[in-house]
Amino acid sequence: MNGVTDSAHMATQDMYLDLLKAVLTDTVYAVEPDLENASPSLFMKGFIQHYIQGRAISMLPLARFDNLKACIEDVLRNDVPGDLIETGVWRGGAVIFMRAVLKVRGVHDRLVWAADSFQGLPEPDAEKYPAEAKAYHGVVQTRFMNHLAVGLDEVRGNFARFQLLDNQVRFLKGWFKDTLPTAAMERLAILRLDGDHYESTMDALTALYHRLSPGGYAIIDDYGEESWTYCKRAVDEFRATNGISEPLIRVDPSCYFWQRRH
Repeated sequence: MNGVTDSAHMATQDMYLDLLKAVLTDTVYAVEPDLENASPSLFMKGFIQHYIQGRAISMLPLARFDNLKACIEDVLRNDVPGDLIETGVWRGGAVIFMRAVLKVRGVHDRLVWAADSFQGLPEPDAEKYPAEAKAYHGVVQTRFMNHLAVGLDEVRGNFARFQLLDNQVRFLKGWFKDTLPTAAMERLAILRLDGDHYESTMDALTALYHRLSPGGYAIIDDYGEESWTYCKRAVDEFRATNGISEPLIRVDPSCYFWQRRH
């Protein structure tokens, strides 16, 4: 293809990915909850209505999809080796998007891994992680979110709905401490963590970070949340223990990431 045709082809791919983001987040017809400016109570009300009770297949704000797309395209552009994984997938929106980016860019030699218990969040130790335990047993989690439990069949069905369920998608069903250490990927280019709790975050980092290629990205979905989770503590402790000095970059108030350099 010549330069003009190639550019038009890329623009068409980007249009598809932008539409897919809007469908996955159900922002085609509705506005996403305002994480940046709304009060916590108003945001949570909108969050439950829009994501939990609505049609969205992902609860990621659009800014996080933009970040994910930028990270994937950077590793593709620079030939950073490895697969893509999300630990904690809910209804599957982010991993569906990962697979879509690979498909439209014609990438056939990378896998997308969807790791989840597919039965909800594990119950935190109340003595070690009191804020997490309080949230786990709170009204929002028990009455509205069902501890984020979404079955494997539903997630597979969501992939199939977008014609993205194929042999480049792998599912890791079970608690992270059991599934991730023996998972069959050798290298990763994208490591996206959305396990919510301290132990889920630490289990994922411990099992997978050494497989993240230099030039690859670690994205922590709940790093900025401190009222109900110890995710930030887990990340800070892991980085300190392993001498990770790459700067954390803000995506939005909750989500941060860094690029592995060494």
